[in-house]
Amino acid sequence: MSKKRLSGRRALVTGASSGIGAEIAKVLAAEGAGLILVARRRERLEALADQIRAAHGVEVLVEVQDLAEPDAAARLFERTEGEGQAVDVLINNAGFGAFEHFVAIPWERHAAMMQLNMVALTQLSWLYARAMRARKRGNIMNIASIGAYSPSPDFAVYAATKAYVRNFSEALDYELKGSGVRAIVINPGGTHSEFAQVSDQKLKKMGEMAMMDASTCARIAVTKMLRGRRTVVTGFMNAVSMWLLRFLPRAWLPRVTSLVMASAVEKASAVKGGTTEQAAPGQPSA
Repeated sequence: MSKKRLSGRRALVTGASSGIGAEIAKVLAAEGAGLILVARRRERLEALADQIRAAHGVEVLVEVQDLAEPDAAARLFERTEGEGQAVDVLINNAGFGAFEHFVAIPWERHAAMMQLNMVALTQLSWLYARAMRARKRGNIMNIASIGAYSPSPDFAVYAATKAYVRNFSEALDYELKGSGVRAIVINPGGTHSEFAQVSDQKLKKMGEMAMMDASTCARIAVTKMLRGRRTVVTGFMNAVSMWLLRFLPRAWLPRVTSLVMASAVEKASAVKGGTTEQAAPGQPSA
């Protein structure tokens, strides 16, 4: 049996109730890490915790928090590090998007998106990075998106938040050089999760063909983290496409992104012939 690379360590995973977050938790447990699972839906977290305990025999704790609330990150830190539950691996996965023209989205939804995708992620990184640095070891994984590489019409705020996550994470890793702590940013493309449902998207045939399983994305993410990478785009074609974008004039990028998105997805509510009630924030990113 191969040596478990995270034995004796504890990982905290936000947005762990489904999708990429749940799958990353499973991969970390397979590597021997104890877990703290964080999301809004207790029943989902408890079911996942039971599954992981049975499969891997590691300690799994559940913390119910809505990280879109301004004081949630500080509460979570106090519930973990503040109570002696040291975190060696922080996975900032919680986030959501809204697929619609910027002016048509209620401001409250924009504000919740920015709070969750950027502010909570940054505050958690700050809190746990300081504790990790004092212990001279640790890893921070922030989940961004290939949307971070281009301005995205109909995803304007979401893509901008992910560009922030990408730039912030790369700078953070550089600053942590020599401290024993590393940061990595994972940029998934389309991934099977609840993201499309929450963002009001319906996949077209082209979009379905490009989707990656959340389990595959999770394995790539953890493997690259343990190899010391700083920035990862999951999937060969996604990586090639993001590399090619650098050769396009920046003025072309919104149009190119809009065309690509139109070939892959459409609004779910438009397909149904009406409007859909938006799910509450806090779902895993894609």
